Amino acid sequence: MNIVLSRDSQVRVMENTVNNAEKYFGQFCVLLAAYTRKTARLRDMADLLVKQLLDFANTENPEMRTTLKNFAEELAKIQDYRQAKVERFELKVINPLRLYETQIKQTRAEIKKFNKARNNEIKQLEKLERLRQKSPSDRHTISQAETNVQKAAVDMNRTTHQLEETIDIFQKQKLKDIQKIFSDFVTIEMVFHAKAVEVYSKAFEILENYDLERDLEDFRVKVHGVRGNVDARPINATNPSSSLPWSFATPSAQSTMQNQRQEEEEMSGEASAEEDQIEDLRETKTSRIRK
Repeated sequence: MNIVLSRDSQVRVMENTVNNAEKYFGQFCVLLAAYTRKTARLRDMADLLVKQLLDFANTENPEMRTTLKNFAEELAKIQDYRQAKVERFELKVINPLRLYETQIKQTRAEIKKFNKARNNEIKQLEKLERLRQKSPSDRHTISQAETNVQKAAVDMNRTTHQLEETIDIFQKQKLKDIQKIFSDFVTIEMVFHAKAVEVYSKAFEILENYDLERDLEDFRVKVHGVRGNVDARPINATNPSSSLPWSFATPSAQSTMQNQRQEEEEMSGEASAEEDQIEDLRETKTSRIRK
């Protein structure tokens, strides 16, 4: 019976090993698959950003247009590296984790066989104990029960040995796979980021080398050119007739001007006559005083 209890403890360790692998490997697979999908979505958003940059570049002056197009090309390269990163995640990280579902099922099948053999052994032992208590003199029946217990024990030993080998292989493979899967994960990330830093550095240099003053000069030339054309347009006079030469004046306008001249001459003549009268009065007064 002590052997049976020992085997119970043994199988609990094996079951816990398989249960933990099923639980955590399943969670790793779900999380890393979501991580990969988000990486793919980030790639898609960056592709849209590249497209918008190219569209905007076509609306700008030559220097900015060239700078943005070169900058967009570098961003596009990074998205190519990101696409390769997604594909490597699927191949080297996600797929190996998915395969564990099959391995866990196979290991559980071995544990099930072990439990069946253990239960049979316990059943045969209990049957033997009951016979010994009820019919201690029935040697034939007891001998047959003892034979059955021995067969169950042999089957149990064989099953236990097979399960131990299966669990040992499973545990060794699990540890190696955990090491390899996450080593591949980190390697893929390092390769991507190393390439990305290289490309981002080039993109930064492109932006740093942008000649802002040259673009501003081109812009100002365009703006001043438009304003110069506006200033050069003729200004319309408020009174169109005043801007016309005298030779092109209408007859009515000429008649009006002649009447104005005659009135000015008459007023000038009247003023001259009044001045003559005042002068005569001054001379008369002066002559009276002298007398």
